[in-house]
Amino acid sequence: MILNEKSCNFDTVKKLISILLLSLYLVSTTELYQLLKMPLLIEHYIQHKNLNPEMSLTAFLKTHYDHPVKDSDHDQDQRLPFVSHASLLSVVFTINSYLDFYSTEKVYNAREVKKPLYKSVLYNKEILNSIWQPPRFLQS
Repeated sequence: MILNEKSCNFDTVKKLISILLLSLYLVSTTELYQLLKMPLLIEHYIQHKNLNPEMSLTAFLKTHYDHPVKDSDHDQDQRLPFVSHASLLSVVFTINSYLDFYSTEKVYNAREVKKPLYKSVLYNKEILNSIWQPPRFLQS
């Protein structure tokens, strides 16, 4: 299918793509993926309804969510939406403020001198060394 201006508006395509990407993000990072299990809930309710025609939807939900019991169809009950939960995507960023890069140079007397290549924005040793000094007593 080739898209042209007559058959499809470009703004509509952008909206559809943004809705698709937002939906994919929400389903993968939140509990919304549980809504994809709704057909299993309906199918399981129909099975219970065939076994007991007088069972209402509220009674079915109470037996599976309010007071769940471990019965013969426990494995099927665990696949229902919002019964079991999986770990979601979690991303953590940490900044290591103790990471310093040094270059070593040979000086004329053959000893090595370390010079910092960059100074950290979060941690400045010169400022902290000037602030935290032992108390000085005045001699009179």
